[in-house]
Amino acid sequence: MMLRRLPPRILSSLLLHQPRQLHLAAAAIYPREDNSICDPWAPLEYLEGFPLPDPKYAETILAIPRAKSGKNISSKERKLERVPSIVFEQEKGEEGGNKRLISVKTKQIRKLVDQLGRSFFLSRLFDLEIRSSFVDESEVIEKVRVLPRKLHLHSGTDAVLNVTFMRAPSTASLKIDVPLVFRGEDTCPGLRKGAYLNTIKRTVKYLCPADIVPPYIDVDLSELDVGQKILVKDLRVHPALKLLHPQDQPVCNLRGARAPDQKKSK
Repeated sequence: MMLRRLPPRILSSLLLHQPRQLHLAAAAIYPREDNSICDPWAPLEYLEGFPLPDPKYAETILAIPRAKSGKNISSKERKLERVPSIVFEQEKGEEGGNKRLISVKTKQIRKLVDQLGRSFFLSRLFDLEIRSSFVDESEVIEKVRVLPRKLHLHSGTDAVLNVTFMRAPSTASLKIDVPLVFRGEDTCPGLRKGAYLNTIKRTVKYLCPADIVPPYIDVDLSELDVGQKILVKDLRVHPALKLLHPQDQPVCNLRGARAPDQKKSK
């Protein structure tokens, strides 16, 4: 039986009493443009008009197992041009939930961070392939889709010190700080009048189904006038994403510029 055929009251009751897997699948229940209801059992997909991950950066991150942790071990790994890393499950992973110590290639992580930028690197899913060694024909121990959860850079040199990855199967919902991309400055009426853009947020946290993690969110400035603001609730995102901020938090606003001959009254 399809859930979309049930009356709303019965559907709500059913979802509240189902196990976690059904609850996650229920995130697919959202209206289409023709007001029909999407099949809740179907995989979630990106919708037309929303940003898609750039296939240019669809790279498999290579890794090898690491037997031990600690400062001395990590230091030796970095001297070998490897980044000490961890991959774990979402729920209590840092407490030992299917945690695996690994090392990844410094050059590969550095390249991806430089190409994407730190915030965009932390909001993109990658395939992680753990091999017995970095030799091409070595045994594949595990291949899994992951989200870079934490990235630790050296404060002085920006050298990559540590990376933490989280496994991201289709059943997972991930808390992600999604980067914002501001567009429409050239037609923004407030900017044309001499106002300036006051950016308050560069990222916004959402609970995202793993199959439709947005690479970024567009912020449209094309109709913003002096004194107006955009709130997080105004952002256009996939209906299956859940906002994890208060809805009235501001993203940006336009402040009027002081005229050259205007002076502060004393």
